[in-house]
Amino acid sequence: MPIIDEIKLSKELIRFPSITPADAGAIKFLSKKLKSLGFKCKILEFKDKKSKPIKNLYARIGTKQPNICYAGHTDVVPPGNYKDWSINPFKPIVRNNYLIGRGANDMKSSIACFTSAVSKYLKNNRKINGSISFLITGDEEGKAVNGTKKVVEYLKKKKEKINFCIVGEPTNPKKLGEMIKIGRRGSLSATLEVFGIQGHVAYPHLSNNPINTLVAICSELKKNKLDRGNKNFQPSNLEFTGIYVDNKAHNVIPSRAKTQFNIRYNNIHTASSLRKKINTAIKKICKKNKCKFKIHYDINGDAFLTKPEKTIYMAKKIIKKVTKLNPKFATTGGTSDARFIKKISPCLEFGLVNKTMHKIDECVSISDLKKLTKIYHDILVEYFK
Repeated sequence: MPIIDEIKLSKELIRFPSITPADAGAIKFLSKKLKSLGFKCKILEFKDKKSKPIKNLYARIGTKQPNICYAGHTDVVPPGNYKDWSINPFKPIVRNNYLIGRGANDMKSSIACFTSAVSKYLKNNRKINGSISFLITGDEEGKAVNGTKKVVEYLKKKKEKINFCIVGEPTNPKKLGEMIKIGRRGSLSATLEVFGIQGHVAYPHLSNNPINTLVAICSELKKNKLDRGNKNFQPSNLEFTGIYVDNKAHNVIPSRAKTQFNIRYNNIHTASSLRKKINTAIKKICKKNKCKFKIHYDINGDAFLTKPEKTIYMAKKIIKKVTKLNPKFATTGGTSDARFIKKISPCLEFGLVNKTMHKIDECVSISDLKKLTKIYHDILVEYFK
């Protein structure tokens, strides 16, 4: 049984320029590595008319229950201007005990750590009291339409049971061992367009400027806080991310104005309740100002919380032992594929330090890679006792 080195595998995975939605061969390469450990691997490609095809991987060793799964993604965000990097982002190097490269932090190195942990576990345990599986997508940083969401649907149809899942997203703000994610806020995006009456700026009484109405709507939605949060979640927040008016003439009142916003919300709300609340506020202002409007919503996932149970507390104990830090349970940050996995399995999220993710010269500590591998290995040992 080969022992897989987490640093070497991290470098190998980073070398694939798998910028969403491109795979660049990363999934096939990882599948080959897992097959060398005895895993049965299935590459699942999903596509639809609106989105590009995405390669995903489900791999499993063992046939018995319980089945502990590791979930992650091989896709990365664009590196930006290569000249801003101190290295080629897809030619990783180790400098001052840090591995530098796109995906080092988010999250190819975490995949490498779990793969290494599994190889060490299998070396010492030829028989598993259950199963180990990998759910790897190439569509986490993108639209997330043909990735984990569809793999979960596939597993449900196949009646493939996952008893517990570790999502390897980078969860720690500054030091490895600070934070375990046991839930995530929901995410609701919207594009709002307000329609007025075009006219000459010298005769505003003959027009109806939609910008005035849009500004009033923005002010109203920001002024009224959605909630104060609760013991598990921070307060929900609505943030405007763009205002657009397609008008280059200084002497013309435009006929339409548009804005976009995103709400990160806690479990006090649902996407449905938020849409109702927002629509009511918009309708009231538009009616007063005699404007019409059109709004489109994109639901990226409702808020969810995994109630800590024995497996989560076991993982917390191991993390504390290895890192000498007592991790806190949290629900902060953006969305993750845990929002899909929680439909079929309880899960926790724990991975590397996230302070350089999506940044120039993204990097991770070599020491942290070794510690994370040990954490994942020790979780497997305790889980199958």
